[in-house]
Amino acid sequence: MKILQEFREFAVKGNVIDLAVGVIIGGAFGKIVTSLVNDIIMPPVGALLGNMDFKELKLPIGKAVDGETGTQVYMNYGSFINTLIDFIIVALCIFFMVKGINHLRKITEKEKVAEVATPTEKECPHCLSQVPIKATRCKHCTSHLVNSTINE
Repeated sequence: MKILQEFREFAVKGNVIDLAVGVIIGGAFGKIVTSLVNDIIMPPVGALLGNMDFKELKLPIGKAVDGETGTQVYMNYGSFINTLIDFIIVALCIFFMVKGINHLRKITEKEKVAEVATPTEKECPHCLSQVPIKATRCKHCTSHLVNSTINE
């Protein structure tokens, strides 16, 4: 029973659920990019290159012997070109996402730096104790305080 409880705690953690959602969205995004490359980008590129279908580009490299007949073995470099374009599009999308996130982080860091905390205490010039900023007399040594002794 302890293993089941540990597994439940592991599976319900926020990071694991976030990772699962990311993997699912990434898989769906990969399908969209593959469709974009195969159905939108490559047909016009093939048309520009003389009605060429990149999926059909292959290089014969020999014959495989299976029984009495030999079948031709091909290196499918056209499929490799499609996969390479898929990768480049995904890499560009990830690059621009990370760039946007880093830009947002810089903005929030600048906002944090711009937020200057106003002091709530000042230092007594006589006993060097910390007293509230609005105090007119030190609670430790009972000296009269001047407003200009604010410790920044």
